[in-house]
Amino acid sequence: MSDTSFVQAEEIRSFTPEPGMVRQVLAHNSKLMLIRHLFEKGWIGAKHSHPHEQLVYVVHGKIHVEIAGRSFDVGAGESFVVEGDVPHQAWALEESEVLDVFTPVREDYMELLKT
Repeated sequence: MSDTSFVQAEEIRSFTPEPGMVRQVLAHNSKLMLIRHLFEKGWIGAKHSHPHEQLVYVVHGKIHVEIAGRSFDVGAGESFVVEGDVPHQAWALEESEVLDVFTPVREDYMELLKT
């Protein structure tokens, strides 16, 4: 087992890439990674796209999502997929915790661990 395939709670580092969002890089390997995002109520993410496939699971709270012109609300226990290279944006309607799985690995997130 590689060092990155098991991450203990006390090893988790938190990053604040933008106001209202906390990002934690959790377990990952060379093919996929698990990310935890914490959003303050009212957080609005920038519209963006990336080549990575993204699986999103809302642990608690509620977010509003727009993917390629389609809008919907996603609450605790619900999930969705964002295909690679598809423009998307999210808003936190409530304080929320979201788990994201990316494949392939987000190299930009890996860079956070090097600082």
